[in-house]
Amino acid sequence: QVQVVESGGGLVQAGGSLRLSCAASGRTFSRYTLAWFRQAPGKEREFVAAISRSDSTTYHADSVKGLFTISSDNAKNTVYLQMNRLKPEDTDVYYCAVGELTIATMRVDRRYEYWGQGTQVTVSS
Repeated sequence: QVQVVESGGGLVQAGGSLRLSCAASGRTFSRYTLAWFRQAPGKEREFVAAISRSDSTTYHADSVKGLFTISSDNAKNTVYLQMNRLKPEDTDVYYCAVGELTIATMRVDRRYEYWGQGTQVTVSS
C-alpha cells in the first residue's frame, strides 16, 4: 500500500523560511515524478515544483523560481521543498503528489496517482 506523508508546515513570518518534507513508501518509485502542489480554500490546486526520480531533473512554477527549491533523497524516498522569503500569499495547504508523469504532464494534478494529506503553511504579515 502506497503512503505519502508530508510534514514541516507551520506558521512563519513574512520573509522567513520553511522546509517541507514528503516521504513516500509502499513501492519502488525509481521512474516516478514527485511534486508539490498548493491549494487555498475555494481555489484550484496549483503546481509548485516537481522532480523526476529517474534523472533528478527539477521543475519549478514561474511564481516560485528563485524562492522555492525542490530536492530529493532517493535513498529515503523523500522529497523536500525549501521555501525562502515567504510571503503572505504563499499561505496554502501544500500537497505532495507521486505519479508516472512526463514533462508535458507533470503540472497537471489529476495525472498524479498518489497524494498526501497536505500540510498547512501560514505566512503572517
